[in-house]
Amino acid sequence: MNTSVQKVSVIVPCRNEVEYIEQFVKSVSNQMLTGIDLEIIIADGMSDDGTRDKLKNILDQYDHLRVIDNPDRTTPAALNHAIRAAKGEIIIRMDVHSEYSFDYISECIQQLNTTGADNVGGAWHAKGVNYLQNAIALAFQSPFSSGGAGSHSLAYEGLVDTVYLGCWKKKTLEAIGLFDETFVRNQDDELNLRIVRSGGKIWQSPTIKSWYYPRASLLTLFKQYMQYGYWKVRVIQKHKTPASIRHLVPGIFIFSLIALSLLALFSKTAQLTLVTLLSCYILGTALATIHACRRLDQLLYLPILPFIFTAFHFGYGYGFLRGVASFYLQKRSKQKLFTELTR
Repeated sequence: MNTSVQKVSVIVPCRNEVEYIEQFVKSVSNQMLTGIDLEIIIADGMSDDGTRDKLKNILDQYDHLRVIDNPDRTTPAALNHAIRAAKGEIIIRMDVHSEYSFDYISECIQQLNTTGADNVGGAWHAKGVNYLQNAIALAFQSPFSSGGAGSHSLAYEGLVDTVYLGCWKKKTLEAIGLFDETFVRNQDDELNLRIVRSGGKIWQSPTIKSWYYPRASLLTLFKQYMQYGYWKVRVIQKHKTPASIRHLVPGIFIFSLIALSLLALFSKTAQLTLVTLLSCYILGTALATIHACRRLDQLLYLPILPFIFTAFHFGYGYGFLRGVASFYLQKRSKQKLFTELTR
């Protein structure tokens, strides 16, 4: 074998994706793969919708495709099963519901080899197929939705605390201890925090392009961010400190609203403070909405964006407070509301 060829393993968590799995495998196989010896490992969580039959039918068409079992049926377990089974020196995570530029894999490898980072990836490009999803995608790219996280900035290139999906050398993942399977959600954030705390680097490049489809309703968006907030508390509990102060802000905000609402029954000062806090939030939301809709073709999203920002912040903040109650006060974790899929 040519020594310049790099063995690469694409790892994919999967459960009940019969409508999407064949197109996904086809799209990955059609990537620009010059100098790349590719294998695709799909860790299937015991699908019962025909996904396994679909995969069996296409195995003969793609000799680089492997399917393994994930009896645990969780994302971190799927990723770990696939990493252990991987033959590649480079591991690239991909998800079935995302779309990828034709050079996604080659750009991941290029950035991993040239930056010296331990994990590389691109920004979270959100993409919609209807009015609400397009509005959520627009809000998603706003600094107001994420506290200025670099992973939401499409043009940013440099060090970040997390990236979408990820690309690592296998030896890096083995040294850091793979994904923590107790994290049903936020397992990527927790892994990246371990990398940074051990002296490693996480690099974001705008040349690594993929498109993520956001939730299709305000309720599922609220539930998604509620789960993010909930499991972020577990990350903080494990590592004794947050990765960034912005992770605390929504929880503190919601707690302040609740506390001030109760105190306002007895105190005029609390009433005034509550009104001031809400007024500041409404003003900030309005300014962020205007800024996000500054182009003429974005004006139609003005009416819905305030509700989307509210779903982001209140969902995350409420989930964070529930996480504090569960992980610190009640000493429990796996409540169904915070573990089931929100799509």
